[in-house]
Amino acid sequence: MLLALMQANARVLDVDANCAALDSAAKAAAAEGAAVLVTPELFPVGYAPLRLRADLDPDRLPAIRAKLSGIAHRHGIALVYSLPTVTARGSWHITSTLVDATGAELLNYAKVHLFGDDERAAFSPAEAGPAVVDFNGFRTSMVICYDVEFPETVRAAARAGAELLLVPTALAHGFETVPQVLLRARALESQLTIAYANHSGVEEGCEFLGGSVIAGPDGSLLATAGSDTELLYAEVDPDAARKARDLVPYLRERRPELYRSWGL
Repeated sequence: MLLALMQANARVLDVDANCAALDSAAKAAAAEGAAVLVTPELFPVGYAPLRLRADLDPDRLPAIRAKLSGIAHRHGIALVYSLPTVTARGSWHITSTLVDATGAELLNYAKVHLFGDDERAAFSPAEAGPAVVDFNGFRTSMVICYDVEFPETVRAAARAGAELLLVPTALAHGFETVPQVLLRARALESQLTIAYANHSGVEEGCEFLGGSVIAGPDGSLLATAGSDTELLYAEVDPDAARKARDLVPYLRERRPELYRSWGL
């Protein structure tokens, strides 16, 4: 299966411009034969937590979601997008959604680990662990940005059967070791493929790193982006996770009862 990642610069609260960029990326990725396009955290509305909380009308969100599903359907490509979601109780969460090539929703996830004062002021942390669905021959899950930096989150997805982890992110400049070192370690220790799609450029004063990556379940780097707008591709073997887990059975040889006695 061919994975595609969109790395691009969003315009804060300019939904039409951001969706147009996403539409163009989906068209290009579909033309290359990609099965899914992963896009950055909060890309359709731009990454600016305090601005979003103050100025984004939640009543707009259903129409934005419908527009994104329409992009997937029009180009015949699955899509991972990230948007705020407001619960019935009024809590704001950062979420991601996987829709298939018809635009039908397959999987939703709400961010558990919020990063920085702005995110914590604008959003509430979720509590549900990552779910897993069958997608194009892969057991597939999602987390968002800072979540992937915690081994517990990725291991929870792997323990639920995930072989592919799709990760919208908004990683600032100065954290180069996250995609270059930590992501590959997460993929290796939980033996799954991680596709990590970041912003580029500057949004609301935040300079983004770029550096999107696709890492294989053996820790290998399948693809990496520079700092500018880019579409990133990698072919992923549906047997890669199984082969890695057979070679070194980290998941089977865990000793959780012992770890609990250690206070973990």
